[in-house]
Amino acid sequence: MKSISLAALVEKLGGELLGSAEVRITGLAPLESATESQISFLSNPKYQQQLAQTRAACVIVSPAVAELAAVRGACIVTPNPYLYFAKLTQLWRALIARDVSGVPVIHPSAVVDPQASVAATARIGPLCVIEAGASVGEGTVLKSRVTVGEDCHVGDRCIVHSGVVIGADGFGFAQDGGRWEKIEQLGAVRIGNDVEIGANTCIDRGALSDTVIEDGVKLDNLIQIGHNVRIGANTAMAGCVGVAGSATIGPNCTVGGGAIILGHLTLAAGVHISAATVVSKSIHKPGHYTGMFPIDENANWERNAASLKQLHSLRDRIKTLEKENKP
Repeated sequence: MKSISLAALVEKLGGELLGSAEVRITGLAPLESATESQISFLSNPKYQQQLAQTRAACVIVSPAVAELAAVRGACIVTPNPYLYFAKLTQLWRALIARDVSGVPVIHPSAVVDPQASVAATARIGPLCVIEAGASVGEGTVLKSRVTVGEDCHVGDRCIVHSGVVIGADGFGFAQDGGRWEKIEQLGAVRIGNDVEIGANTCIDRGALSDTVIEDGVKLDNLIQIGHNVRIGANTAMAGCVGVAGSATIGPNCTVGGGAIILGHLTLAAGVHISAATVVSKSIHKPGHYTGMFPIDENANWERNAASLKQLHSLRDRIKTLEKENKP
């Protein structure tokens, strides 16, 4: 079983160790289920009760709870326990990583067009398809069944999970009487460096110019990115988000699960959208925005919905009354 001492862990990641440096860690686990040989973390003060009850060999904590944690046992004190834990997961992944020295860089079942370009250090998983003119950068990993469409580019050090489709046609049609005429999608998709894309997410190619995903973007599973969308650096989106065509999202934004961003809108840098929100207008000021109707018993919801339908007429009546009573 792979293990690492607390001394070695702190040497690599920093932090202040309180307790025995010789304790060895054999795994990572949540506070409530950690064993005597595992390490956990506490980032939210409301879970302090679990800190007293955990059996973890060591807990990563903030200075605010260091004294309490030290009474319980070994702890590592750091200003941002959640960030420290993230770096610890990377260290642990490297520690337990399988030997891939004999594994083919391109899986035998993958289909790579002769006119595509795959960097020597990229890894292409089973049943992937990389079409003509596409390129995959250094250190990028494509898991199984990923499709990189014609002329699309995936940058360096990206992780693309199973089932992702990059460069399918965008949804573009012109009406011709009672039928639809297809608008050929002539752009591509350009994905920057250090991007991670979750399973079964689809990123459509642009109609004329490219769809662009900038450096450091993190996309969860089952996300739809429409044609000609631009997503700024280090923006993160949770599962089932839908972004309609030609929307522009600034850097360092977050979008909660199931949210919808309508087409041709602009979101400024540092905008944070709550889950299930429908963004129907551009947002030019950084901040946290929410547009969902709170859940309720159905009978109450129906009454409230009926009231909402009357708001327009009530507003007009109030305006009339204000004019009549104006001094």
